[in-house]
Amino acid sequence: MCKLERFGVSMEGDLLTQFDELANRRGSPSRSEAIRDMVRKELVQEEWGQPGDVGIGTITIVYEHQPHDLSSILSELQHQFHGEIICTTHIHMDEDNCLEVIIVRGANEQIRQIANTLISTKGVKHGHLCCATTGKTIR
Repeated sequence: MCKLERFGVSMEGDLLTQFDELANRRGSPSRSEAIRDMVRKELVQEEWGQPGDVGIGTITIVYEHQPHDLSSILSELQHQFHGEIICTTHIHMDEDNCLEVIIVRGANEQIRQIANTLISTKGVKHGHLCCATTGKTIR
C-alpha cells in the first residue's frame, strides 16, 4: 500500500457545497475518497486516449426489436467484430424493447468504432460506451 500524501485544495464555497452533495449522493465516505474516485476516472479516460493502447469496456444499447428486424441487423454487425466482442448479454425489457450489454476488448480506436457503429444503427434508441481498464497504471 502506498503512503498517503496530504495536500490542500481551494475552491469557492458554492462549488464545495455542490461537490459535497454529489459525493454524498454517490455514497462516498469522505471528500478524500470522492476526489480519489474522480482522479481515477480521469486517469481511465486518459488511458483510453492513448493511440494504439488496448482497452476493455462495455457497450450498452437499447432498441425496439421489431422494426426492420433490428435484432438480426445488430447480430450481423456484431459478427463483423467477433475478435473484439467477448460476450453479449441480451434481455427483454418489455414486449417491444431489448437491452444488450456487449463486453469488448481491443485497440481503443477499434472499440470506439464498434460502439459508434452499433449505437448509430437505425432503430437503436440509446447507447453508451463505458471505458474500463485493468488499472495497471492506476494505484
